[in-house]
Amino acid sequence: MESRTSSSHEMSFTVLSSAAPVMAPRVGTLALAGRQALATPNLVPLTSRGTVPHISHDMVRKETAIKNFYVGLEDFIERKHPAPIYSVPVKANESPLKKFICLKNDDIVLLGSRRFPAIACPPNNTETSIAISTSVGFRQLESSRYIEAIQTLKPDIAIGMADLVIGRAPGLKRRGKMVDRTHAYTRDALDKLFGPSVTEGKPRSTNYFAPILPLDNAQQSIYLDDLAEEFRDRISGLALYESASLSFISESLSTLPRLLLSEPTSPHDVLREIALGADLLTVPFLQTCSDAGIALDFTFPAPPATLARSEAQPLGFDLWSSENTKNTSPLADGCECYACRKHHRSYFNHLLRAKEMAAWALLQIHNHHVMDRLFAGARTSIERGTFEQDVQDFNRAYVSDLPDRTGEGPRLRGYQMPAAGPNQPRRMPKVYGRLDDLSQKFAESESSVATPDTDADGLEKHGFAGKV
Repeated sequence: MESRTSSSHEMSFTVLSSAAPVMAPRVGTLALAGRQALATPNLVPLTSRGTVPHISHDMVRKETAIKNFYVGLEDFIERKHPAPIYSVPVKANESPLKKFICLKNDDIVLLGSRRFPAIACPPNNTETSIAISTSVGFRQLESSRYIEAIQTLKPDIAIGMADLVIGRAPGLKRRGKMVDRTHAYTRDALDKLFGPSVTEGKPRSTNYFAPILPLDNAQQSIYLDDLAEEFRDRISGLALYESASLSFISESLSTLPRLLLSEPTSPHDVLREIALGADLLTVPFLQTCSDAGIALDFTFPAPPATLARSEAQPLGFDLWSSENTKNTSPLADGCECYACRKHHRSYFNHLLRAKEMAAWALLQIHNHHVMDRLFAGARTSIERGTFEQDVQDFNRAYVSDLPDRTGEGPRLRGYQMPAAGPNQPRRMPKVYGRLDDLSQKFAESESSVATPDTDADGLEKHGFAGKV
């Protein structure tokens, strides 16, 4: 197969593909000096305050194949500058970010300005800052502060700041501002991070992924042209926010790794994004399924036994269901993850009903393993040249939607929830409701007592409480 390589100082990305470089599935290797090589296409696990939710660091290292982590800066800057994360004592070549969140030096860390998926903020973005949501409320993150954070924290990959509208479609004028501001953010960041006066005689400690906005090609054509020409030698990759943007990538940018920060709703969507040429993908429904008590159960390419069945198979199953109360089979037949080797469905059903944290930790390990197998199968299928047919078989073998959520997940914190607004339901059902129940029962008991149908004057005339 043909080999196409993009090298950026201490990072190289090699694509092995005989297909067209744009809008086609491809297999590659992302290699950074002193880090574990990452085969692509691959999953980018999302973190909350620097950790994969529910899984401890030792279990991540022992029982998962996770080598890279997406981290949002807004998780750590609830205090005014400087935040504690900037004061971590480190050696010359250490990353304060990795040391603060207890990651190994050979792990790959991707730093973004916001967590993903991001929560919509009431404050508006400005010419020099974006609105962020911290654990203590909303605030503005200035572009200069974000650049300082990249320089100080030394992530392996920094995702450029972008002016995004979250939760609604931007208007025509707003789209123009999005492009102008993102263009300015990118130019300033590249000048301050990799300008001639900065990089002279110094190795590059961070690789910059330039953002591409979820807009039409024509609306950001000037910005895209600058990425391909003026900024090309200083960017190491591209960060996209919808799969349609993959078609905007020019030939000169085609050898760069593509990080797709999107929200697919099923494995079918993940395979479609891989087919369009995405290299690194986020899969938020992984966390959603784990919190909901849903165990994923699918294999790509679909095995012959699954294809031979007359009905499409579910993509997972709900462990809250009473059908799993006495089911002693593993979560998925043939699965080699820690959860399936050690436990069975009945145990998970008990843990969920008892609201034990172990339920979500074990489910997270299993669901990550299933998704890792999907990406490994996709890489093998692309190399074999059967990816398109395998996707068609997978779509036929499995239903299109994930199972519906029936149980409650772990309680959410404020920074994990959308901003409060008028006429919104309670975030969580009431936990302490016994006093309300007693009040209602007392009111019902009073209504059953015989009472006179008159007022005090009527009782007085009738002789109520008169002297004998």
